[in-house]
Amino acid sequence: MEIRKIGVIGAGQMGAGIAQVAAQAGYTVVLRDLEQAFLERGLSSIKRSIGKLLEKGKLDQQAHDAALARITTTTHLSDLNDCDLVIEAIVEHEPTKLELFRELDALLQPAAILASNTSSIPITRLASATRRPERFIGMHFMNPVPLMELVEVIRGHLTDEATTQAVLEVARRMGKTPVEVNDYPGFVSNRILLPMLNEAIQCVMEGVATPEAIDQVMKLGMNHPMGPLTLADFIGLDTCLSIMEVLHRGLGDDKYRPSPLLRKMVQAGLLGRKSGRGFYRYDEKGNKIG
Repeated sequence: MEIRKIGVIGAGQMGAGIAQVAAQAGYTVVLRDLEQAFLERGLSSIKRSIGKLLEKGKLDQQAHDAALARITTTTHLSDLNDCDLVIEAIVEHEPTKLELFRELDALLQPAAILASNTSSIPITRLASATRRPERFIGMHFMNPVPLMELVEVIRGHLTDEATTQAVLEVARRMGKTPVEVNDYPGFVSNRILLPMLNEAIQCVMEGVATPEAIDQVMKLGMNHPMGPLTLADFIGLDTCLSIMEVLHRGLGDDKYRPSPLLRKMVQAGLLGRKSGRGFYRYDEKGNKIG
């Protein structure tokens, strides 16, 4: 099946990035969020990101202008009714996602594909909210989307071959490298990554070392480009907690139990870069200040 028009739901970091790479790949894009202010913030992020590509000579002016012209925004779910593929990139909260997919299933054309950018929730479970499980799939993009090459592609138990091949082709056209993985909580990326971040947080709680020291050890000793606590702040501590809870609940092993410090920080509203404070402090532009 041919994909021409893509809907993206959620204009946050991930959704805006997905909309950008889809538009750059030549797709018509409809970006939807609940409030106009969210859409304006997402569109500003896209313009800033794509503007940097123009400045660096990675896009010419014509390609820059054409990509932006392909994106329209809306607060109305009904404006996505003629999309060939809809990618969900909203909050990592299963009941909210399930309700959204029920609405989308009733709205979209029968041949349309539904995809979730969930970072941990089993695709088969999300697909069960719809009457099209064979046309439901996981597309887990990495953050920041315009720069990161990987897309994890996750089939649900009933996802058909045509859907999988169509989504693999979309990912490649976006300039990504799709990697197929099986449908388990956390998939591959977050089943490995998040427990490491959680353990780094536990080291802070137990007084093993300061956040700065932990990050420095992992950067200098393990050659990681970013320390685990800086990365946790970048992802969002609330998102980290949600993923750890999915892993703990889905796999039933206490090695995935969220650190009590992680839970406490989320309860205190210390969510990392997006809230201005996590393990470090950030200015209004998200630059680390301490």
